[in-house]
Amino acid sequence: TYTTDSKSRKENKKTIEDLYRLSVDITKICRLKEWVLLQNVTYVKEIASILQEMGADETTVANILERCPEAILHTPAEINSQRALWQLVCQNEKQLVKLIEQFPESFFTIKYHENQKANILFFQELGLKNNIITRFLTSAPNIFYSPVEKNKNMIEALQRNYLSLGGSDANMKIWILKLLSQNPFILLNTSTAIQESLEFLQKNNFTDHEVLQLLSQLKGFIFQLTPTTMEKSMLFSKHVFKCSDQELKQLVLKCPALLYYSVPVLEERLEGLLREGISVEQIRETPMVLELTTQIVQYRLKKLSALGYDIKSGTLENLNGTKKDFEVNYGKIQSKKERPIFNPVAPLHIED
Repeated sequence: TYTTDSKSRKENKKTIEDLYRLSVDITKICRLKEWVLLQNVTYVKEIASILQEMGADETTVANILERCPEAILHTPAEINSQRALWQLVCQNEKQLVKLIEQFPESFFTIKYHENQKANILFFQELGLKNNIITRFLTSAPNIFYSPVEKNKNMIEALQRNYLSLGGSDANMKIWILKLLSQNPFILLNTSTAIQESLEFLQKNNFTDHEVLQLLSQLKGFIFQLTPTTMEKSMLFSKHVFKCSDQELKQLVLKCPALLYYSVPVLEERLEGLLREGISVEQIRETPMVLELTTQIVQYRLKKLSALGYDIKSGTLENLNGTKKDFEVNYGKIQSKKERPIFNPVAPLHIED
């Protein structure tokens, strides 16, 4: 936190002049973080010089300082230390500059420098590739702010649970690395939260193998849920689909979204499907359709109906899946519709 002299909250003229010379849009800073311009001590020229040394051109420097003006409050020594740290996982300075331009706040958060360094080294020892670690640094910087011991404890807790659920020693490292690369935020949880989530599933008659299956399908996001929210979602699905506990379990294994999404989200998506004339029975047959937002469903239905496809009598499988999956299915239906009734080059069989 940076404090200013309360008696004279005037903008620092030298800071503004230095920023102006670098073609920085001062009005953007005034609108978003004017407090930076009130600081008595800033390092505009020095920080710009470090960025230029790394290969940043004038436009890039201006973009970085407009998006993260607090960068100029750090000393050159602090920024050079951060630069050396990120170079541990970046291929070269060109890549580093690109990352700083895209995620300046992550780079200029130097408060947890020692923790960041210890965690980077820990992740490398664990076997995570540098490109995955750079993705973490930019998209999940919080995981580097914790003491390395906390992250080590979380990894150990995950390993213990993996083995206790019947996972093998041989596959454990691959499983952990995959889980982390899919969802680094798993490290922000506590070992207690992990235990509670797993116990909830076991109490609901999911076998150890099925629990492992759900962990992989949900990419570890299950640990960000509470037993209470999972129970509410399951009860909602049970009521909607009018099914037994065993049938519900099979639906959840088929579509883990029934466990992951909250009741209001499931309710909204279900209502959206029913409004389009899709029946509850159809949804029960293909519950994965609830993974799609109402807007995506409407867009896909519009495209399919333009081809004359009737979703009420057809299968929801054609509506389902990723954008790529849908485009493939759509292409098949389209080509089938456009295919000629007869083959113009086939010989005609005319009886004598």
